[in-house]
Amino acid sequence: MGFIAFLKTQFIVHLLIGFVFVVSGLIINFIQLCTLVLWPINKQFYRRVNCRLAYSLWSQLVMLLEWWSGTECTLFSDEATVNTFGKEHVIIILNHNFEIDFLCGWTMTERFGVLGSSKVLAKRELLYVPLIGWTWYFLEIVFCKRKWEEDRDTVIEGLKRLADYPEYMWFLLYCEGTRFTETKHRISMEVAESKGLPKLKYHLLPRTKGFTTAVQCLRGTVSAVYDVTLNFRGNKNPSLLGILYGKKYEADMCVRRFPLEDIPQDEKEAANWLHKLYQEKDALQEMYNQEGIFPGQQFKPPRRPWTLLNFLFWATFLLSPLFTFGFGVFASGSPLLILAFLGLVGAASFGVRRLIGVTEIEKGSSYGNQEFKKKE
Repeated sequence: MGFIAFLKTQFIVHLLIGFVFVVSGLIINFIQLCTLVLWPINKQFYRRVNCRLAYSLWSQLVMLLEWWSGTECTLFSDEATVNTFGKEHVIIILNHNFEIDFLCGWTMTERFGVLGSSKVLAKRELLYVPLIGWTWYFLEIVFCKRKWEEDRDTVIEGLKRLADYPEYMWFLLYCEGTRFTETKHRISMEVAESKGLPKLKYHLLPRTKGFTTAVQCLRGTVSAVYDVTLNFRGNKNPSLLGILYGKKYEADMCVRRFPLEDIPQDEKEAANWLHKLYQEKDALQEMYNQEGIFPGQQFKPPRRPWTLLNFLFWATFLLSPLFTFGFGVFASGSPLLILAFLGLVGAASFGVRRLIGVTEIEKGSSYGNQEFKKKE
């Protein structure tokens, strides 16, 4: 094991990375709070500023994937589709099977210049998670309780508010509503059988309300829907902790572009279109499992240096005073100060671990275990 590989496995290094992310995130959230005064003066300027502030935070996680772990992301698509990336507003449909599927999506948005302006239809519980939910609030992310009767007006209002967004945005939808587990899959397929829908082998039954509403509300703004099917070579099941330990993975992403005018305007027909799409996604996963490859040309967009430079800026800015302070504490010889400092370190460790826990599949919501049994 080389020295760099050894460092990647050390808890103290992970703690320092977590410290930089958490403290820089709190600083960014405070700056975002201050930018609220810009909204009544110049809404579009407020949005552009917050896109860049969000980039400064999210790109630190992308840096871990691209530069720290060295994970490779390969696109399987066609040249015409790839040439549209970062040049239009789109809705992204991504399968939700892995702990770091969002991170693979983010690395693509970064490479095509839309990381800061990327959007998602997120569960409302995330609004109260420090850094993640707070940053999303200032980015006008659409939050929902996943109870359509309560969400309908909120979601429609949030989507319509994005109609004049000044930066190209990729609006991410996890149409399955929750991460894939065997229990959720079994219940989901019972619902599919009761509704006379074809069963899926690798996906949960898509929930259509969010998709059809997004398509209806964003017509005239969004140009296309990108369907993304993600898998990892070697049948790997990566985690954010694995990325933090420097484990390298190889992600393959099959991307298909559907012009929005090809998607039916009628809600029922659009829902049927989505069900058909998921049958095709299932076939793509089956092909990948059998052949180890997706159809289409292979593209490897080069990683950009900005994520690394951004992290180095924050690390220099925050770790220099931390080391100076820590040295002063231990040099003082005061047991009380040393215990207080170690307690602060322990609290920081706990906070970082809790943030990582948000991404873990086994700690995901129970949504889908019972919700699939209810009428959509």
